[in-house]
Amino acid sequence: MCKGLATLPATCLKSAKDIKHKISFLLQKPEPQAADQKQSREKNEAAAKSIPPAAEVEKWKESFSNVMKSERGRVVFSSFLRSEFSQENMEFWIACQDYKMTPATKMATRAKQIYQQYVEADSPNEVNLDAATREEVRQNLENACLSCFDEAQRKIYTLMEKDSYRRFLNSKLLQDLSQTHDTAAQEKKQSNCEAPRQALAGGA
Repeated sequence: MCKGLATLPATCLKSAKDIKHKISFLLQKPEPQAADQKQSREKNEAAAKSIPPAAEVEKWKESFSNVMKSERGRVVFSSFLRSEFSQENMEFWIACQDYKMTPATKMATRAKQIYQQYVEADSPNEVNLDAATREEVRQNLENACLSCFDEAQRKIYTLMEKDSYRRFLNSKLLQDLSQTHDTAAQEKKQSNCEAPRQALAGGA
């Protein structure tokens, strides 16, 4: 019978703690001026408290869309982006998603904030967009609507998928997550095998 974490070796427990630390690292955001990100951090906090299930991690390896559909996946991927100093891409994508739920009366103000934070040249968290797309977004600000950032968001999504995600698949962060699950599964299997043997020895 498996006794849970108590049966795991110290190295496995240390690996699990390291991974939890890496995931939760994203929560330590250095941009205090971005008050709108507070709600996002609170949503991610629950996802960062536990190690992702093995099945979920395997899905992340299958496609980038599986990463983005998962709150925990976005937290882990954002942690990886932070290690590459490109976390602004995920922050912009999330800001665009949140923008679509902005009340109509606040949409123009919110659109301007996002533009000044991520899109405008030399902005604090400037994302990698071509000049034509930047200009398109700037013009959209004159009549802010739900689709104001659609093209820019799509390009940043594609950039993350074609560039960062490929490196993420080979990253130590993802390898550590997989290794932790493999080690835990192996220890559980060994524990389950040893229990019947001990029972037989006791009966003898």
